[in-house]
Amino acid sequence: MSTVPLVSVIVPVFNQERFLGRCLRSLVEQDFPRGDYEVVVVDDGSTDGTGQILDLFSEEVRVLRNEVNSGLPAALNRGIRSSCSLLTVRVDSDDYVNAEFIRVLFTFLAQNRHMDAVACDYFLVDDDEIVLERRSCEDYPIACGIMFRTDQLIEIGLYDEEFLLHEERDLRLRFIEQHSIHRIEAPLYRYRRHTGNITNDAEAMAHHHAMLVEKHGEQHA
Repeated sequence: MSTVPLVSVIVPVFNQERFLGRCLRSLVEQDFPRGDYEVVVVDDGSTDGTGQILDLFSEEVRVLRNEVNSGLPAALNRGIRSSCSLLTVRVDSDDYVNAEFIRVLFTFLAQNRHMDAVACDYFLVDDDEIVLERRSCEDYPIACGIMFRTDQLIEIGLYDEEFLLHEERDLRLRFIEQHSIHRIEAPLYRYRRHTGNITNDAEAMAHHHAMLVEKHGEQHA
């Protein structure tokens, strides 16, 4: 058992009382030594029952609470900065993962030093956890299910806190300028599609896409 966890799972949450319990159960029941990974939940000023759910997991996860909502990238950065682990992976609070999720991603990075980060394929699911389709993480990249070497995330400056949306695209563009993300062809992540997804706000998405173009150029955004 490691004194310092090998892997930190960062879970940002804002008003996700409906799905958070499912997410955390999937993370605390991993087939990976419990002392070798930590689950860090950043409660970004939730005003619903999220806090009560986190209380149920108080002995199994580490909770950081923001008194007011700071925005997704700031919450993620706080979680990453709070850890000392070698590897970091993000799981969103309305999603969940297979029991083998951490072990498989960790094993790929531990045994392949040339790999900077690894991402797994995923199943798109609905509110009732019915599988809608399997997706390749290369053809349909998402923000989650990517295990990074923590020092490389810090090296590129973590998430740009100006990007309240498309924060993952900005991070990925900066990351692949210096590093690479390898695909694991196993659907170990469950990405939930529902009406509350923040990406459903078309106007806000368009605004942040314009920010991407301004920062990275049309050919990359």
